[in-house]
Amino acid sequence: MSALLDTVTVVLVSVGALLFLAGALGLLRFPDTLSRLHAISKADNLGLGLIVLGLLPQSASIAGGLKLVCIWLLAQLSAATASQLLARAVHRDRTER
Repeated sequence: MSALLDTVTVVLVSVGALLFLAGALGLLRFPDTLSRLHAISKADNLGLGLIVLGLLPQSASIAGGLKLVCIWLLAQLSAATASQLLARAVHRDRTER
């Protein structure tokens, strides 16, 4: 059973890391600010979720797993807030011109 959990962890963390890489490439390649913001926020949210999901079976205790979930929730809330504020600033800048 331990080998199966290790394999699941490696797969989920690897896919999460690849999503982070895809988001970073989107940040560099997309033409405008809103497209870049969309690429990085979606890829990072899903990537972090998969990494946390992969690390949960490896946590030593329930408290460790709850800490991982709390970190993920905090990152979700702060990323959503920051993305909304950045998008609103870009929208206001575009409408003033």
